Parts: sequence; C-alpha cells; structure tokens
Amino acid sequence: MKTYSAKASDINRKWIVVDAEGIVLGRLASVLATRLRGKHKPLYTPHVDCGDNIVVINAEKVKLTGRKREGERFYWHTGYPGGIKSQTFAERLAGKRPERVLMKAVQRMIPKGPLGRAQMKKLYVYAGEAHPHEAQKPEALDVGAMHIKNKRA
Repeated sequence: MKTYSAKASDINRKWIVVDAEGIVLGRLASVLATRLRGKHKPLYTPHVDCGDNIVVINAEKVKLTGRKREGERFYWHTGYPGGIKSQTFAERLAGKRPERVLMKAVQRMIPKGPLGRAQMKKLYVYAGEAHPHEAQKPEALDVGAMHIKNKRA
C-alpha cells in the first residue's frame, strides 16, 4: 500500500466567509489556521498548499477572555534611543487597523517559510461587514456553533 500525496492539480479550493463578531480570538485563529492549511480535508498533504480561501468580516468585534483586553501589552522599538512603544489589545482593536490583531494571531499558527506565506495570502480579513468577494459566492462557516466556548456574549 502506498501513501497518497496530493498534487497541486488535485486541490479543490472553496471560498468561506466567517463572521468574527463575538468569537474568542484564539479559538477563531486556530480554526482559521486549520482551514488555511487544509488539515480538515482527507487529501491533506503537509508539503502542499491545499487549504481554502477564507474571508473574515467584523474582525474588530472579536472577544478576548480574562483581562487580556486591557492587561496584555504589545511592545516594539522605533530604533531611536528611548523609543520603546506599547499598546494594549483594546487600543489595537480601536485603532486604525483592528484586523491586524486577528491576522497576526493566525500567522503565528501557520508554519514559517514559503508554504506558510502562500497559505496566508488566502486569508482576507475586514474590520467591518462589507467585503469585495461576493462574486466568489463564499459559503458561511459558523465558528460559534462549533463549540460552546467559541462564542462570548
């Protein structure tokens, strides 16, 4: 018996739309990372990009458990002396690009390297309701209904 290895021509990609409103950030990111890699498909092959295209709407309305929204901080340095900066999750979600919080959470769950970069190109995250991918007829995926802990009021 031989192990089946999928080729690029065997891959059938779907378009999926996910509403992130009220969903816990880490749980949503893990579901999205699994779908982007294609691990939910029976023909999953680790070295081939066999995941789906995913559109996420309402990324600014994700929930965080515990005190992470106000307590956890992101740090970066500008390169100048004394140039350390920081932001909380609440400041990031209220800022100019709240969708980056979700994108970075998913990116950290995807393998590093050329394959991971190709998989991340299939993730489209939007802060509001509107998205320009209606022509692809994406199917809805209800992440909140998958597990009771996925959704917070």
